[in-house]
Amino acid sequence: MADLTLTGLRVVVEVARTGSFSAAAHRLGYTQSAVSRQIAASERATGTALFERHARGIRPTTAGEVLIRHAGRVLDSVNAAGKELAGLRDRLAGRIAVGGFPAASAVLLPRAVSRLLRAHPGVEVQLAESATPAQLQSLRRGRLDVAVAVTGDGLPEYDFEGLRRTELRSGTGYGVAVAESHPFAGRSWVEPDELAEQQWIVGAGGSPESGTWPGIAGSSIAFAVRAWPTRLGLVAAGLGISLVPGFAADSLPADVRWVPVRDECGGLRRVLWAVTGEQPSPAAVAMVRALEQEAGSLGRGC
Repeated sequence: MADLTLTGLRVVVEVARTGSFSAAAHRLGYTQSAVSRQIAASERATGTALFERHARGIRPTTAGEVLIRHAGRVLDSVNAAGKELAGLRDRLAGRIAVGGFPAASAVLLPRAVSRLLRAHPGVEVQLAESATPAQLQSLRRGRLDVAVAVTGDGLPEYDFEGLRRTELRSGTGYGVAVAESHPFAGRSWVEPDELAEQQWIVGAGGSPESGTWPGIAGSSIAFAVRAWPTRLGLVAAGLGISLVPGFAADSLPADVRWVPVRDECGGLRRVLWAVTGEQPSPAAVAMVRALEQEAGSLGRGC
């Protein structure tokens, strides 16, 4: 057993997972002969066969199943150690609380957190989803380190006094989410006046998507709900349409379509911000940087 290697264990686990040497080689970036050599070396080290052939490929022997079970634990521990060591080298660590309104929490925040943790694995992130006024209050009370907020047309004038704002994105890239059976679903864009008389699914609790398209007469609210998945589920069921910013369009399920609204008068103008206290921690600064980078990579406007 002393001759077992981490590479050999990874290969054994991947072969068991994929059911073939060739598939494991593809996933690991090895040649098939290299995978065969690693399996042979592991079998020599354990003194027993680890796999057997059957009609649909290969499967672990009883001994193979024992080794695979322990190998998974060993590899998880090694990966955890690697992250902890990387955190020590990085010297950026600690816990931060990050908040966002529902649309920001759907795509932008998860991707930014992933970007942050890849660069700084020693940081722990706690996520919170709430309306902008609640986030700003939490920032002032020290319960939140970074908040994602949006300002602009149709929104209240939030009080940012004593807080630091970093612009993430600005523009007019708003549209509507509609069911795939909706007449708008096959359109490249719609005009604002086409939104009149539509039934709307809106956010409850003062979220930035809590209303309908500004200035449209005749709109009626069918449902007001807090949870983003519930809102999109109601849209998918054909019970109404919902206002959705382009940066959250990637969060829509397969049976919902995002259609931009073209407004020759300038569109729905809003600015997306990362907000912190006046003296953010190094981890909070790194989170803001990750938000900037991720917001810049989203392709459908603000």
